[in-house]
Amino acid sequence: MAEALLKSGHKVRAVVRDQAKGAPWLARDCEVAVADLGDAGPLAAALSGVKGAFILLPPVYDSESGFPDVLPRIAVIREALHRALPPKVVALSTIGADAAQPNLLNVLRLLEEALADLPVAVTLLRAAWFMENAQWDLASARDGGVVESYLQPLDRPIAMIATADVGRTAAEHLLEDWSGHRVIELEAQHRVSPNQIAAAFAKALGSKVEARAIPRERWESIFLGQGMRHPEMRMRMLDGFNEGWIDFRDPSAERSKGRIGIDEAIAKIVGEAGR
Repeated sequence: MAEALLKSGHKVRAVVRDQAKGAPWLARDCEVAVADLGDAGPLAAALSGVKGAFILLPPVYDSESGFPDVLPRIAVIREALHRALPPKVVALSTIGADAAQPNLLNVLRLLEEALADLPVAVTLLRAAWFMENAQWDLASARDGGVVESYLQPLDRPIAMIATADVGRTAAEHLLEDWSGHRVIELEAQHRVSPNQIAAAFAKALGSKVEARAIPRERWESIFLGQGMRHPEMRMRMLDGFNEGWIDFRDPSAERSKGRIGIDEAIAKIVGEAGR
């Protein structure tokens, strides 16, 4: 998003957690503010005096039901925005934020609810499954010719989006003028199945690659072996995609389409790994 704003000639203030992380942005003539989600004061200062703000909750991969470890961060974001009151806010949310069933993506519903009474223009950008999640499959695709998939069945396409399209779209909406609160659902032009991800790897690698479903009864032991403490919420998220109850279904939401397809996204993953 910052890249898109800079390329279009706009000034950017980068909010970083420590001064050293601001060096690349200072080199590009950006302002740098230091703040984190532990203290609303510095964050409010960082969000003050701007034409618009982009809000990104740090990713949540391993949390208990109810997200007790994340709620304080959301509270800091809410307080900081109410203090600063930037005239426009674009907040990154997710497909499935409105799902009623308990799952890992409920945390973005909590963020949306925290911003519900913010008295400024707010866009909740609900992005689809990131195509770049396939980075986890690169080694097995390259070395073993296999993409092991939690998304099932293998021929069922789901909504996906490239992160570059997320950033570009967020920048475009941040530069718009609107009033009130709105929801925008963002996905690529075409939905993508695990089989299509495998085919994209095969094309980029120049070798045979096939998708293989990971049986659900193995998920918990795999996730625990990877160091997770609370795998249930992640498993329920995957169930939501596989069973169809995580999807875009808000009748009042606006729709937006990305430009990047799965072949281009996988080619970029493979190309960057080869550098």
